[in-house]
Amino acid sequence: QLQLVESGGGLVQSGGSLRLSCAVSGFSLDYYGIGWFRQAPGKEREGVSCIGSRGASTNYADSVKGRFTISRDTAKNTVYLQMNSLKPEDTAVYYCAADNSAFCGLGYYYDYWGQGTQVTVSS
Repeated sequence: QLQLVESGGGLVQSGGSLRLSCAVSGFSLDYYGIGWFRQAPGKEREGVSCIGSRGASTNYADSVKGRFTISRDTAKNTVYLQMNSLKPEDTAVYYCAADNSAFCGLGYYYDYWGQGTQVTVSS
């Protein structure tokens, strides 16, 4: 069964760092790309970053470039989102999602979604 479980969210100070994890089961990262999305109160869902299967491609939203880094540990079937220099506007529920593609994008076409993890950045 294909599942995605986010973890690592919490409360962090502005300027701090946090690493989110997306643990996947039931499929291999060799064949699925993973995207990170977020949704803040009163805002639409926003694509944050993604990594294609086998690391074929990565993408970042302009708002997080230079601050966030996506990475994979295929042995652990886990995708990470390292978030540095966090800002209050990064506060949102963060979701990971899977798509059966070597490449990735920040649109909403992903087939499978996790339940999300809350990230709150205090000012």
